[in-house]
Amino acid sequence: MPPSRAGYVPVGEGVRAALPGEQRTGTPDPNERVQVSVILRRATPIEVPGLPAWPMRREQFAARHGARAEDIDQVRQFAEVNGLTIVSADPVRRTVLIEGTLGAMTEALATSVANASYQGASFRALTEPVHVPAQLSDVVLGVFGLDTRPAAAPRSVLLRPEAARSSFSPLDLVQLYGFPPDFNGSGQTIAIIELGGGFRTGDLDTYFTGLGLATPSVQAVSVDGATNSPTGDPSSADGEVVLDIEVAGAIAPGASIQVYFAPNSFQGFIDAVSTAVLATDQPSCVSISWGNAESGWDSSSRTSMNSFLQDAAALGVTVCVAAGDNGSSDGVGDNRQHADFPASSPFALGCGGTTLDSADAVHIDSEVVWNDDTGATGGGVSDAFPLPDWQTGSGVPATVNPGNFQGRGVPDVAGDASPHTGYKIRVDGSDQVAGGTSAVAPLWAGLIARMNQYLGVGGLGFLNAVLYSDPQSQRTFNDITSGNNGSYAAAVSWDPCTGWGSPNGDALLQILSIWNFAQWQTGSLHCRDENRAEPPSRACRGL
Repeated sequence: MPPSRAGYVPVGEGVRAALPGEQRTGTPDPNERVQVSVILRRATPIEVPGLPAWPMRREQFAARHGARAEDIDQVRQFAEVNGLTIVSADPVRRTVLIEGTLGAMTEALATSVANASYQGASFRALTEPVHVPAQLSDVVLGVFGLDTRPAAAPRSVLLRPEAARSSFSPLDLVQLYGFPPDFNGSGQTIAIIELGGGFRTGDLDTYFTGLGLATPSVQAVSVDGATNSPTGDPSSADGEVVLDIEVAGAIAPGASIQVYFAPNSFQGFIDAVSTAVLATDQPSCVSISWGNAESGWDSSSRTSMNSFLQDAAALGVTVCVAAGDNGSSDGVGDNRQHADFPASSPFALGCGGTTLDSADAVHIDSEVVWNDDTGATGGGVSDAFPLPDWQTGSGVPATVNPGNFQGRGVPDVAGDASPHTGYKIRVDGSDQVAGGTSAVAPLWAGLIARMNQYLGVGGLGFLNAVLYSDPQSQRTFNDITSGNNGSYAAAVSWDPCTGWGSPNGDALLQILSIWNFAQWQTGSLHCRDENRAEPPSRACRGL
């Protein structure tokens, strides 16, 4: 049982449930040194759904929506009173990093932990909620680092080339999906979140040379001590890392790619996203190919992650997130249907999967919902987030779970995901074919980088508000009307398997160009670096 503290309140509701097959193995050493990330509230709320038609600059955002100095001071005082040390305090990321012994930390936070193991890995698991003094209850959104259980799994599936029915290079999909020609993402930055594994430069050089492309600029960024650490096993997280880099890099070879490596824990995942979204050299889009069923997140971790995705939307950073590879149940064996998070966040562009067939890699012969012996696209209705205003009227059904909650529908968009019609990649010295919705997130990130370059804007940002409000949206996609992912079926227009469908790049760019110009006409859109009198589609591109 945790230490008893009068005047303390829990952070969030309950603790994360044990993983299936998780074993408790004893009591951790109380003298072990640990670091925890304390996530704080914003100085002022971000208005929703009234996100700005044009995103705020980072400096403006930090001044309005970073952490309050007095909130940081309260956390500092709390640490000092309890014999803990402040390692860093980042008001922009609203994150205070605190260090101390495990015993002092659990005493200060009125909680308890146990050693545990799962699938051969050892970690710490919270056995009671984290608590803070009542005066901090409105200040602290979450405290992460005591529980080090895996937070998410990669949404990718690899096959040997001979096992696939067909396969495509990302350049084939550029052609099939009509991505804007003559643009390569130059001037854009794509951030990729990884929770394990790594890449080898030699593999990237071999791969891009084979495509007739120069190897793009790829930089590894360390978060919470994690590094680019390839294992040498393509079926490990290496396959995920390389799939993300090679797909995004081939589609937008002119873009700078920053790969954020973090430990696979709630602390690592949340810190990686906040670090990427709020980086000084801010990306225009983020690709996330890791996730977990909403039920696998406790309320404080989900709230904290969602807050940084909302930051991204306000800053004009599009966050593309894989919707899952285990159908409408998301692999949870409780006879209920589950959406995958963070794809189910109302501030994410949820990316579902299709099976795509093309005999000539020029024209699409057929495209259906991905559901075969290798997996099935995630998708469905959130149990955690209500239906957003911008999704009203798009045909999102109530969840099929008891209670029929009217929640956020997932995904928003889709793309080729079946490993049987997958992506050619090079990983750990071998050629593989990869699939899963993991491939769709970097596919869309590369497309968005191309469109950002063409439109001449710092970032299209929160695309959902545009895609769901424009009456022409259905025409900008290849509508997928055949197949199911378990409890949900494809349908004309939006559906909870493939969203609006796979991209029709030229048509999507046309709609976004019209929207871009309309925002300029109303005075709510301007170039990121300076205001000009000409339309942004010309002026921001220097035309």
